[in-house]
Amino acid sequence: MLLLRSLLYFVGSIISLILITLCGLFLVFANYSTRHKFLSQWAIFCIWWLKITLNITTNIIGQENVNKSPCVIISNHQSTWETLAFQTIFPAHTWVLKKELLWLPIFGWSLALLKPIIINRGDKLKAIKKVIKQGTDRLNKGISIVIFPEGTRQPCKQLGEYQNGGSAIAKKSGYKIVPVYHNAGNLWPKGAFIKKPGVITVVIGEPISDLNLSASEITEKIRDWTLEQEKTFE
Repeated sequence: MLLLRSLLYFVGSIISLILITLCGLFLVFANYSTRHKFLSQWAIFCIWWLKITLNITTNIIGQENVNKSPCVIISNHQSTWETLAFQTIFPAHTWVLKKELLWLPIFGWSLALLKPIIINRGDKLKAIKKVIKQGTDRLNKGISIVIFPEGTRQPCKQLGEYQNGGSAIAKKSGYKIVPVYHNAGNLWPKGAFIKKPGVITVVIGEPISDLNLSASEITEKIRDWTLEQEKTFE
C-alpha cells in the first residue's frame, strides 16, 4: 500500500514539476521575487500532495523565529523533503548546490532560475571563497541563503560534520544566522522511494546575531544545538 501511495506521490510531483517549470521559463527576465513566488508553487504543491497521498504532515516549533529579513539558514540534511518544505516555511531564499544538479532535465532548469550558488566540491578553497562572495551578494539583494553544512544527506540520528561556509557568509556579510533542525529522515530517508506516514518535526532556533566568535566556533555552536534537538525529537 505504501508503495502505491509513494508512486502516486511521485507521479503527481513530476507532472506538476514539468508544468510549473515550463511555465516558469517565461519568467526568465522577471525579477527574483516573481520567479521565486511562482516556482515555489511546486514545493507548496508537493508538501500538500504528501499530506494527501501519504499523510505526512509537519509540526513547526519556533515559527516566531522565522526571519522576515534576509538571513543565513543553517540546517541538518536528511531528506529531499527539506528543500521542498523550507520553501513553504521561510521567505524567498536560494541554496548552495553542487553543479551536477543543474544538469538534471526540468528540475535543473527550475533551480537555475532561482540564483543558486553553484560550487565544485573538488576545489574546496575556491568553493568556500565563491560561497562567501556570492552568498553576501544574494543577502544584499534581499535573498536568504539555505546552507546544509553536512554537504550530503545523512541518515537520521547520524549527524555529520559541519563545514564553516554558512558561518563564514554570516561573519563576512553581518547577516543573522537561523539554525534549523528537522527529523524528516524518519519518514523520507535519503534515497528512499517509499515514504512512511507520520509527523515531521521542524525546530527553528533563535537567530544568532552575535558573530564575534570565529566561523568554526559559530559552526560548532550550531552543531551542538542541533544535537540537542536530535536528542529531544527522536
